[in-house]
Amino acid sequence: MATTHLYTDAEVEANPKVKAVFDDIRETRGSDFVNNIWRALAADPPGLERTWETVKSLMTVPGELDAKTREMIYIAVSVANGCSYCVHSHTAAAKAKGMSDAEHGELMQIVALAASTNHLVTALQVPVDPEFQVE
Repeated sequence: MATTHLYTDAEVEANPKVKAVFDDIRETRGSDFVNNIWRALAADPPGLERTWETVKSLMTVPGELDAKTREMIYIAVSVANGCSYCVHSHTAAAKAKGMSDAEHGELMQIVALAASTNHLVTALQVPVDPEFQVE
């Protein structure tokens, strides 16, 4: 259950700032669907706009990483942060961008491995090798 109100399309229509962001989400994604994260953020129009602009600038424009890889990174971070909503939404997005079941399985194995070895290194307080230090 959400801790905030999820704005309906009728409520969005009544607020020009929120409507502008929702219209941009729909146009950018080429879909009429606006997911619940945006409906929750609509209670704070400046925060909604700021968050959408940041997401849009990193997740929807050409860059060095392809769109599927970006979504897979988002999945990994969402797993590490325990965000079920983001795991589900970005897994769906990655699959829509071509992630196969085999790639998803391998990604989950890497996430699990990284979590395990991160915990070991943290617990053992292993010092960073001088060769790995970034200057």
